Parts: sequence; C-alpha cells; structure tokens
Amino acid sequence: MTVYRDVLASAIKGAKFENWSRTFSCSPEYLFTPKDEQELCQILEFSRQQQKKVRVVGCGHSPSDIACTSEVMISLQYMNKIIKIDKEQWTVKAEAGITLKELNEVHLAQHGLALSSLGAISEITLGGAISTGTHGSGEKYGTISSQVEQLELITSLGKKLSCSRRENVETFLATACGLGALGIITSVTLRAEPSYNLLERHYPCNIDEVLSHLDIHLKSSDHFRCLWYPHTDGAVCFHLSRTKEEKTKTSLCQKAYKWLVESAFGYYGMELLYYLSTWMPHWVPFLNNLFFRIIFAPSGQRVDVSYRVFNYECRFKQHVNEWAIPRASAALAVWKLREWLESTPSTFAHIPVEIRFACSDDLLISPCSGRDTCYINIIMYRPYGKEVPYETYWAAYEAIMKELGGRPHWAKAHKVTGKEFAIMYPSFGQWCSVRKQLDPLDMFVNGYLERIFTS
Repeated sequence: MTVYRDVLASAIKGAKFENWSRTFSCSPEYLFTPKDEQELCQILEFSRQQQKKVRVVGCGHSPSDIACTSEVMISLQYMNKIIKIDKEQWTVKAEAGITLKELNEVHLAQHGLALSSLGAISEITLGGAISTGTHGSGEKYGTISSQVEQLELITSLGKKLSCSRRENVETFLATACGLGALGIITSVTLRAEPSYNLLERHYPCNIDEVLSHLDIHLKSSDHFRCLWYPHTDGAVCFHLSRTKEEKTKTSLCQKAYKWLVESAFGYYGMELLYYLSTWMPHWVPFLNNLFFRIIFAPSGQRVDVSYRVFNYECRFKQHVNEWAIPRASAALAVWKLREWLESTPSTFAHIPVEIRFACSDDLLISPCSGRDTCYINIIMYRPYGKEVPYETYWAAYEAIMKELGGRPHWAKAHKVTGKEFAIMYPSFGQWCSVRKQLDPLDMFVNGYLERIFTS
C-alpha cells in the first residue's frame, strides 16, 4: 500500500495531451513522469493491479493518436541520460527519453560522433523515433530503427529484457520498430559514425525530369530527396553529400534576406494566404506556383554539421499522410497522383509532396522490411488552426499507395486494419505473436493499436 500511495502521490491528474499539429488529443486519468526504472516498475505494478491501460508519450510530434489513452500515460522526459559512449566502437547508449536534438547537439558532437541519417525534426524522443520507424532519405541509409544495436525494455508483467541481434533476437526484431506495443523501452544503443559535415545542393527542376532519372539522382549523392509542388510542374531536388569542406559562413545581409524570404513570407505570409484560400480554394494552384517561385525555386548550397543539414522547417500545423512503397514504383506513384489531381479540378493540394528513400531492413514491421523503399508524404496545412478539406485527396492518395504495395508510416494517421497489414507484412503474424507473449495483459493496447489488430 505504501508503494501505491507513493505512485499516486507522483501522479499528475487532470492533464490533457495534444499532439503538435493539434489533430489528436486525450485526457489521461493519470500522467506519470518517472525518474528511473524503479519508479517506472512501480507505476507498471500499480497499473497492473488496477487493470489500467498504459501508453508512453514522447514529444507529441506524431500526427496520429498512437500515444493517446484515457487511462495511464507515461512520459520518460526525466529518463533522458547518456549511459555510455564508446568512441572506439562508434556506439552510444542512452535512455529512451532523450531527444534526438540533445543526443546530437550535446553528447555525440562532444565525442566526435554523429548518426548516419536523420529525419526532418530532432525534437522527438529516441524511444519514439525508433518505435515508429522515423526515417530520413538516402539510397544506402535506413530508418533510425535500423541503426539500433541493442534495446532494454520492461514488459507489462514487470520483466526486464535486453535484446539485440545476438540476444533475444526475435524480440529485438519485433521491438526495434514496435509501436510501443511490446513493452516500455528504457534504453537504446545506437550505431554511430565519426562526425561529418554535409554539403547540401538544392535546385529547381521539372518533376518529369526527376522521375525519369531517379536512379541517377539517387546515386549522385549520399542523401537525395525531392519536393514536388502540386498543380505545377515544379520540383526541388536536394542532394546531401559528406564533405571535408568547412562550414559555410553567412553574412548578416544573407541572414536578413533568408529571414525575409523563408520566415516572413515563407512562414507567416504563406500561412495567411493559405488561410484566405480556405474561402477561395481556387487560389491554391496560383499560391503553390507563387510559393515555389519565390521561396523554393532559387538554387543554393551550404555546408554545415550533419544534424543541422538533415533537419528542416516543417512550418505550421498540418494534416500529413505518408506511405512507403517499393522504390521501383516511386515514379509511377507520383505520376498517378499528379494525373488524379489533374482529372479532379475540384480538389486542391497544398505543397509540397515530399519524396524520400531508404534501404531495406529485416525488422518485422518496419515499412522498409524486405525491400528498398520510397516514402511519399502529402500535406494539407491547417492555417491558424482552421480545418481544410482533405478527405477526398487522402482517399485517392491511399488508393494509389495500396495499389502499388504501400505501407502506411506508423506515426501518421491511417485506417489500415490487421487484415490488410497481414498482406502488407509477411511477418505481421509473427510480430503479433511476439507482442502477445510480451504483453499478455494487452496493457499497452490503445485505440490506435486496437484498429491494427482488428480483422
């Protein structure tokens, strides 16, 4: 009883969780912020005895309800320490609550190390990033989950497990991209590499030219991605390559111009104009072309430390939808989406459509499992929080993705159920079996996961 009193005394009641894009929210009965494994085990024991469902939340950037619960929510924000950095083996072991931003900028940088690939943002927790298969772009580079060497987790029964490619291998393959459904990950060991600078070159091009020469683009740099601007032929190619060059020096005038174009107009002006277009949606094609030509089309290049070049501005609140398809289908997918938009003049799409790539891995339910992958991400902004019609666009996009063997990004909202996942993932049944073994109580199952298991 003393333990229960201590647990309840540490609980935050009346908390409300809302994700970054303000598209999903929940009001957990209890919110806990444990400082170590002992406190975490006590919370799990309390939840087990009270038959409460439990979800772990990170920084709230997932544009879905994957973290939502009405019962027990746990934040690992205080379990955010570095456990060990091995400069000789190029590995780092950290608690799961650390953000990628702190890991990169503070700890790895001090020890002359860096991660091989990163996504758009680093204000996300390490545990959340690997659990949802967060990814960057590059023909020879996988998701952050694929950079994991070893994991430690605590199951719903309070059992502590260590797993890797040498120990509890099946558990490792299920948990390294496991949606937080098998247990609470407490620490992660990542594979790193010596720190490096990246040279970024970006330039405008015709989307048809890009799609017709994708292999050339992919092989011409370490990390290639492309942005297409719907209702136009315009695209911007980004080529990132490791370099020995020094960081680019930027003058005060250049910084001021960059702020005027990318922030004053590219953020505030863009949000205002998209807001006005909610009453005049036929403006959208004109606005897309305007934004492309003024903000995005100018060519440029820069050199900076890797994590600063990998990360980029995601702008204001938004709905997003991202699926992973076989890399060989990338061009066909974009052409089909473009053709659908041209044949549906009453539907308007915001910018951009982002096209990224990742190499295959062997994790049971990683979107890259068993195949080299192209990720295609579409977006509809919510300027000043105002909703915009997106359902018709979403439905057409998802139909194209399914036709081409697509798999939805785990962190993003989708309506796919277990029957479809069993077709998408050859190892889905195996993953479900491992999950049930580790969580026989279904403690970590919320509404998001219930939909996944529904046949």
